[in-house]
Amino acid sequence: MTAGDTAWLLISAAMVMLMTPALALFYGGMVQGKNVLSTFMHSFFALGLVSVQFALIGYTLAFGPTWHGVIGGLEFAGLDGITETSAHGAVPHYAFIAYQCMFAVIAPALISGAYAERLKFSAYVLFTLGWTTLVYDPIAHWSWAEGGWLQRLGAIDFAGGTVVHLSSGISALVVAIVLGRRKGYPSNRHPPHDLTMTVLGAGILWFGWFGFNAGSASGANGTAALALLNTHLAAAAGALTWSIVEGARIRKFTMLGVASGLVAGLVAITPAAGYVSPVVAILIGIAAGGICYGAVLVKSRLGYDDALDAFGVHGVGGATGAILTGVFARAALNGGVGGGAELLSHQAIAIGAAGAWAAVVTFVLLKAIDLTIGLRVDAEVEHDGLDGALHGESAYGSPGGIAHGS
Repeated sequence: MTAGDTAWLLISAAMVMLMTPALALFYGGMVQGKNVLSTFMHSFFALGLVSVQFALIGYTLAFGPTWHGVIGGLEFAGLDGITETSAHGAVPHYAFIAYQCMFAVIAPALISGAYAERLKFSAYVLFTLGWTTLVYDPIAHWSWAEGGWLQRLGAIDFAGGTVVHLSSGISALVVAIVLGRRKGYPSNRHPPHDLTMTVLGAGILWFGWFGFNAGSASGANGTAALALLNTHLAAAAGALTWSIVEGARIRKFTMLGVASGLVAGLVAITPAAGYVSPVVAILIGIAAGGICYGAVLVKSRLGYDDALDAFGVHGVGGATGAILTGVFARAALNGGVGGGAELLSHQAIAIGAAGAWAAVVTFVLLKAIDLTIGLRVDAEVEHDGLDGALHGESAYGSPGGIAHGS
């Protein structure tokens, strides 16, 4: 174990943890004022729920000794057998666990952009727990665990383009379709109530993403430096491209467009961050900015209500990045296997397998929850706002909140 690598991974874990509160800000600013705290809860409650799940069962399912390349065994349940002297490569095992825990937390939180302003909190809790266990943990094992079948196949995912973003984005689309539209959508567009909050969240996401991608190098080394630079350049290119395309279309350059574009660039570079050159990172950001903008426009034509564009940015952006990784990966950075038909076919298989698994399991989970406790709040609660009805609080001090202590 080396001190420098350990320090970088611990710092990166803290940076990735900060991304989940940043996501709360990013999503929270885009909803109506009466639903801000319920939207925040989707991220902050996941920090508690998924962290405990990951320590008890999630880590061993994702990274335990493989069972036929499909799922991890139970050897590490409750983190059994791991101590402060246990190593995972060049870092303490606990450091690796902490880092991976933060990925597990943010993945289901990303889906919340699709069901904002209309999902029961009890349904959210059951769905988040079930999705993390049945979707995220297996896909993480396939892609990242020693012996995982996608890893053995040769598919590559540097920091989670498929594992985190594609899986959550595809699930977000299924949720949006099954749950149905918000009341009044699309004639009532529900514009962001606090764009400043959203932009602040985007800025913190940009910062945290350096830990998300560069930390995945598992050390303070040249690959980490490359991944950090690529992350920044792709975000910059994504922001510029989204703004230019939007400006050409509506004759205005919006701040929301800049924020959305930078996130699209960050998503798309994630699977490629340590495998491509900086110039290619710019090209990936450009592709993501244009393609994700188009995906967001399409939703109104297709009629589904992905409230905060979780599918359009994370699902489409994750798939775009995974495919372009197969095209542009440098052999010197990927064990001698560069971009080309073979790697591209492996990337396509990974996208198809992860997307199909996420879609099917998400659909089954939603139907099971709907049959038991129901998914959606009633019309009166949706009209009045989820903050007061579900949490007894208001983000902006209107009457009726609950006083905590004195």
